[in-house]
Amino acid sequence: MIFKNIFFNKTSILYIGSLFIVCTSVIMGVFIGTVSLTVGDTIKIIIGHLTGLSLYHGPENMDLIIWQIRFPRVLVAFLVGASLSIAGAAFQGLLRNSLADPYTIGVSSGATLGSVMAIYFHWSIFGLSIFTLPVVGIVSGFITLLLVFGITKLASGNLANETIILAGIILSSFMSALISLIVALSPEEDVRQVLYWLMGSVSMRGWSHIQILGPFFLVGTIMLLLHVKELNGLAFGDQSAQFMGIDVKKKKRIILIGASVLTGAAVSVSGAIGFVGLVIPHVVRLVAGANHKHVLPLSILIGGSYLVLADLLARTILEPRELPIGVVTALIGSPIFTLLLVKERMRKRGIS
Repeated sequence: MIFKNIFFNKTSILYIGSLFIVCTSVIMGVFIGTVSLTVGDTIKIIIGHLTGLSLYHGPENMDLIIWQIRFPRVLVAFLVGASLSIAGAAFQGLLRNSLADPYTIGVSSGATLGSVMAIYFHWSIFGLSIFTLPVVGIVSGFITLLLVFGITKLASGNLANETIILAGIILSSFMSALISLIVALSPEEDVRQVLYWLMGSVSMRGWSHIQILGPFFLVGTIMLLLHVKELNGLAFGDQSAQFMGIDVKKKKRIILIGASVLTGAAVSVSGAIGFVGLVIPHVVRLVAGANHKHVLPLSILIGGSYLVLADLLARTILEPRELPIGVVTALIGSPIFTLLLVKERMRKRGIS
């Protein structure tokens, strides 16, 4: 009973602390920028629009900056970070591989290739207009997932974890080569746009992008949260999961599709942003343990906050110039992941 209470308290503290980090990062993301506004006025503008009340009576351009530019950008960054983080947590748990992330299985590379092709060929699907790029990215991610399933089935006859990872790596390498070919063939005026997109950014993302990403975020997140028990069972291996009564083949497909929906939608809106889906689940497991009941929701909160702060850093550190957010996440994520990896290996070897 005592240990149960201690665990409950620790878990509660983790969720309360994570929610505090979410609120702080969102307020900082909306408040800090080239145009200064008080925190009180910023909150009044947001609450006013959310409730329909007339709380802010200042300049109209400030209202537009907060509500039409900064707030939707912060929300996009949060949704992208949350999507990549929970997808990474699911991939790592399902494949029992600490190096698994949305890029490992090739879905991210597929979405990236589709989006780059849309930019290179100036595709514009009738009726979709500006939504052509994200829609093409999401569809490309799904096609890649089907290819991974096809290669895995052809090679091993089942959905073996090792074969899924190898198929993902093969497809990622192939698609990276195609992306490099497109960049090499692109006219000079398009190269900068393609390269900037490849490095990831949430700049100029507004409410329309939230409308695109939001439904996929909800669908993918619900699919994963409904399979917490299966993820915990699969973490012990396919055979053990079968003994627990889990339909391994079916549940693997559902979890992979859910994580791929999140990855494809996030990449198609923001471009390729690395290390979020790799590092955040590791950090969460370090403080919350391996139970996916807590790993998944905490990854959403911490991953979303992390990308909001990374975006804030990207647009303010060299002001007025803005860095691609993928550069910031790589610069922060690489040393953190290296430290976690070395520490974990030392722990396994019994070196404190």
